[in-house]
Amino acid sequence: MTNKKYKVWPIYRIISFSFGILCIATALIGPIAKLSHTDFTVHMIGHLLLGMLGPLLIVISAPMTLLLRSLKISHARKVSKVLRSRYVQFISHPLVASTLNIGGLWILYTTDLYEAMHQSMFLYVLIHVHVFLAGYVFTASMIYIDPSPHRTTFRFRALVFISALAGHNVLSKWIYANPPSGVSKASAELGAMTMYYGGDLIDVWIIIIMCYQVYKLRVLQLNEIPSLINK
Repeated sequence: MTNKKYKVWPIYRIISFSFGILCIATALIGPIAKLSHTDFTVHMIGHLLLGMLGPLLIVISAPMTLLLRSLKISHARKVSKVLRSRYVQFISHPLVASTLNIGGLWILYTTDLYEAMHQSMFLYVLIHVHVFLAGYVFTASMIYIDPSPHRTTFRFRALVFISALAGHNVLSKWIYANPPSGVSKASAELGAMTMYYGGDLIDVWIIIIMCYQVYKLRVLQLNEIPSLINK
């Protein structure tokens, strides 16, 4: 239930949020998290769950919308003020979000940072927090489900998304040919293929949602034309 009218929150958003949390938890605790320290392929599965699928499912669940509907009006206005701030405008810009997301992965897998991460708990936590937050902000900057005061055009987002997708795929090919420090060639090849094909599978859903949103907008605009003519 949300706000004073006790509007029922859609069940599919609850399911989406629950599976999103499950993806994140699976990447951080349990057998996958444990094996990811020694098995690069399992590490990549964790990366897909934490940095791509988990964020996508949580974005679909529209957590900010639920928060705004659940808060008192005075508190909701404060949250809205934060959403309209220049910091949120900067961090949620598709180009910035894409750079933080894909650029962070390039730094992780093409430097000694990957090996150092497994030797330092601080780095491990910091990098995993970054992977999730960067994945969430990137996804939220591409598909507008929650209120977003700083929206960009579909064409611009599509161009940035294609560039990000290319950056992700080129990185997986780089890993295939140049294993990260401390990773064997066989593990790197299997992990890179997991990253390449798994990432594409999740990206397809983002593309479908983006196209559906622009389709709905066009239909709405077409329906408004007759009403404007008849005025």
